[in-house]
Amino acid sequence: MFSIKSMKTKNNTISVHFACTVVAAAKRKGLDHRLLLKNANLNEAALQKPQLRIAPIQFSQIIEAMWILADDEFLGMASHPTRHGTFALMSKQAVYCQDLYKIFMHMKLFYNLVTDGIQLDFNVVGKEACFSMTLNDPTKDPDHTLQEYLLLIWHRFPSWLIGKLIPLKSIHFDYDEPKHKAEYKLMYPCEAKFNQPKTCLIFDSNLLQTPVVQSPKTLKRFLRRAHLEWFVRQAYYQVYTQRVVNYFIQSKTFSTTRMDDIANKLHLTTRTLRRKLLEEGTTFQQLKENVRRDEAIHLLSQPSLSISQISSQLGYSEPTAFTRAFKDWMGISPKAYRVK
Repeated sequence: MFSIKSMKTKNNTISVHFACTVVAAAKRKGLDHRLLLKNANLNEAALQKPQLRIAPIQFSQIIEAMWILADDEFLGMASHPTRHGTFALMSKQAVYCQDLYKIFMHMKLFYNLVTDGIQLDFNVVGKEACFSMTLNDPTKDPDHTLQEYLLLIWHRFPSWLIGKLIPLKSIHFDYDEPKHKAEYKLMYPCEAKFNQPKTCLIFDSNLLQTPVVQSPKTLKRFLRRAHLEWFVRQAYYQVYTQRVVNYFIQSKTFSTTRMDDIANKLHLTTRTLRRKLLEEGTTFQQLKENVRRDEAIHLLSQPSLSISQISSQLGYSEPTAFTRAFKDWMGISPKAYRVK
């Protein structure tokens, strides 16, 4: 069972795969993709490393730059563009909806009216509600990035409007399981199923009466950073994995934290915690390194910090030790990761 709580840290990371697909879309449109990378303070050469990860703020900056450069909130990945500002217009009407049912109906009717790039549908059958999406020309989205991105929004924006994360029963995709499937557990709080008849979100219909709690005033603040909000609230881990990760995030004592410390905090024996993590497909050391890696990426996205300062913050005895670790994680040095 997955926790429906998402990590609230700004230091989650995102596979460079997603940045590469947006850059590829810009190239297909004949746009200057270098402006996207410059906006995100990313080194183009680093994108050639498939194991690379980037900070959420960097990916959100790529998305925002693509919205503006292409004047298309569908990122050049649909048969018809949807002009920049369309989502804001839709949301300014959605905030006046009475409940979750009316939110999903509003999104369906709005986008079906304003764009020919996608077709949305919303059905309630018994105890299940299904919000589905069809691309009118799937060839424009060869890597499925638009579908992944839009389903993220169709889930998270209604969740924000009602003030709590909508627990999903499952999420369906009408394409083959992708190589980056592992990223899905960082994006959606449920099981992902592939080769399904349609791409959709499925959740309990009893939630449809949940009232909207946001207001035009809170929406105004939300829209200032919406493009970042889609990506920072990530990582829907299983129960014990989530607890260990949360402990690391709160303490940041990477070099000294031991498994015994966290086990005691969780009122478990070390042996029990080790077994629980193995059952969830991970280990204490793997989680420790993943959190340390993500923190390193976040710090490297801040040009004001030197490699030496970052090394010290992460608990390394010297910068060379940090450089070796980063190369093991990413296949590239911290210096090369940054824009030259």
